[in-house]
Amino acid sequence: MKKLLSILFISLIFFACNKEDDRRYTRNEVTYQLFQSSDFAYTGMATLRELNTGELEMEITLDGPKDSTPYFFPVHLHFGSYDQADSPIAFLFNPVDIRTLKSVTKMDVLSDGRVLTFEDFKNFDGHIKIHLADSGPEYNIYLTVGNVGGNDNSRAAFDRNNISLCAPDMGGLD
Repeated sequence: MKKLLSILFISLIFFACNKEDDRRYTRNEVTYQLFQSSDFAYTGMATLRELNTGELEMEITLDGPKDSTPYFFPVHLHFGSYDQADSPIAFLFNPVDIRTLKSVTKMDVLSDGRVLTFEDFKNFDGHIKIHLADSGPEYNIYLTVGNVGGNDNSRAAFDRNNISLCAPDMGGLD
């Protein structure tokens, strides 16, 4: 009987925590694919959720090799499609941790001064790039890339040979 009560109590705590987490978000959510963009075997998903406050939260999840040594992959939101030359950085997301292959970032002001709503983001002209490193020659090695917002995010529209290079200029964000 004690075991049954313990299991019931633990289950209630688990479900209460999940409901609390669910209450942080509206039902507005959209997911974008992140495609392998180099010889490094990573793919991923970028999931945008609207918080009840109207703010946006981006969760990046990669599939690929993990490591137990702390290392972080820089993640940028850029203006324009992934194949558009001179696409400046719009926002710096929290880096992806190689130990968990995850990043969660609450979005705020873009480099052009705008704050996007959920509907704005769905129509945004942009893309996400995840870099191997934040500087040096590895900066121009992209683990994953994917269009977001109103840009075509389909596998058929992606060609890793057409990825535009990033300039490390942070557009006033550094």
